[in-house]
Amino acid sequence: MLRGFAPPARPWLAGHRGTDLAAPPGTEVRAAGAGTVGYAGPLAGRGVVTVLHDDGLRTTYLPVTPSVRRGQAVERNQVIGALQDVPGHCPAGCLHWGLLRGRLYLDPLLLLGRGQVRLLPLRPARRDG
Repeated sequence: MLRGFAPPARPWLAGHRGTDLAAPPGTEVRAAGAGTVGYAGPLAGRGVVTVLHDDGLRTTYLPVTPSVRRGQAVERNQVIGALQDVPGHCPAGCLHWGLLRGRLYLDPLLLLGRGQVRLLPLRPARRDG
């Protein structure tokens, strides 16, 4: 991982709304879960694939040359494209992987059982008597 999820304090502020994973251009990009392709094509000079999942989540992958089309059903781990060589976002080749629920950005590492961990204070044991 080159850069982790760092959401902004407010939706309109700068932040990092996904995770950057190091990979050389041409690397196969695979769907994180089963769903339907919501978008597959160019956006702002780079390829983007978005997968809509049954549980209301949406994953995004860029920069990717899509091998899927809008409306196509995909399975978990299915190849959805190849990583493009687009300079600018990372110093070397990387996949920017995003996760959203509605308009709320989430840490995509949550899909792997990872992500932000919040430690809660230890409460003293309750003593009766």
